[in-house]
Amino acid sequence: MDTHEELVIDQTRRWIAQVVMGLNLCPFARRVFDGALIRYTVTDATSELQLREALARALRALAEVPSEQVETAFLIHPHALADFLDYNDFVTDANDLIAEMGLEGVIQIATFHPQYQFAGTKPEDVENYTNRSPFPMLHLLREASISAVNHDPAKLHEIPRRNVETLRRMGLAQVRALMARVTS
Repeated sequence: MDTHEELVIDQTRRWIAQVVMGLNLCPFARRVFDGALIRYTVTDATSELQLREALARALRALAEVPSEQVETAFLIHPHALADFLDYNDFVTDANDLIAEMGLEGVIQIATFHPQYQFAGTKPEDVENYTNRSPFPMLHLLREASISAVNHDPAKLHEIPRRNVETLRRMGLAQVRALMARVTS
C-alpha cells in the first residue's frame, strides 16, 4: 500500500470514527468498525469505466468472502467523479451493475461524497453532511447484515430524520469544523 492510499484510508477511518460513529449517524457502524469487518479499497480510477471495473471487482470480492471476515466494504475513488452530479449519475450505473452481476437483494450501495446534496436542498444546508465524506466513495452493504441487525423497519426509516436533527442542533459551523479535523 502506498502512502497516498494509506492517507485516504486513514482519513476514511477517522471520518467513520468521529463523524459516523461519533455523532451516531449509523447505529450499526460500531460493531463492524471495532470488529475490523470493513474492507477499504482505494482505486486509482480516473474515469467512469475504470471505476465501474473496480466496482465489479469490489462487489465480487465482497460476495465471495464470508461476512464473518468482511461484512461491508468501502470503494473509495479520490480521482474519479469529483463533481457530485457526475457521481450521482454514476450511482444509477452502479445499481445496474449490481443487477447485471445477480447481486440484487444481496448487496446494496450507500452513497457518500464530499459535495453530497439531497434533492431540494441548497449546497450549504447542514443536512447534506449526513452523506458527506472526505472522498467520493461507494459503501457496499450486505442486505442480510442490515436485516440481521435491524428487526424493526420503522426504526431504520427513523435514522435519516434523527441524523438531520442531530446536525441541525450542532449547526453548520460546528459540523464543518468536525469535517475539517477529520481531513487534516
